[in-house]
Amino acid sequence: MQVTSSASSIFSGYAARSTAASAAHAAVTASNSTDPAPSGSDGVKTVDFTHMTRQELFDWMNSEIRSGKMSFEESSPFLGMTLQVSAETGQPVDMRTDTTVYDFTAIARRGIDGARSRNDEAAAKRLEEALALMQRQQGSVAMVNVKV
Repeated sequence: MQVTSSASSIFSGYAARSTAASAAHAAVTASNSTDPAPSGSDGVKTVDFTHMTRQELFDWMNSEIRSGKMSFEESSPFLGMTLQVSAETGQPVDMRTDTTVYDFTAIARRGIDGARSRNDEAAAKRLEEALALMQRQQGSVAMVNVKV
């Protein structure tokens, strides 16, 4: 697994990004992205937060919001995990073309540790809740693709 320095420290600026949450909410709810297709032509796709691209995490999160299973406030830690800025250019890395696979449970754990080291208990709590949700959802069915 390849994790860039920007991905491993994704939560260092968590509080600073919270002011952009309203704009991000509009992008999430207005997204035209679809849930990722199963790897085979027929089959079941399960959720695996330990082996997922940023786009897959975004699509899962967006699906949870659209279905009413997740509020926007609950989605903010997940949205933060989908963001990445290139260390070389300082520009956002497009998640649609980024095929890097991440362990988002490990990223959340590092985020919790970072928040605690900064005495940011609010951020630590949000990340703990996100991690607990990932642990509950791990292996659940994300999509069934059936040909008739």
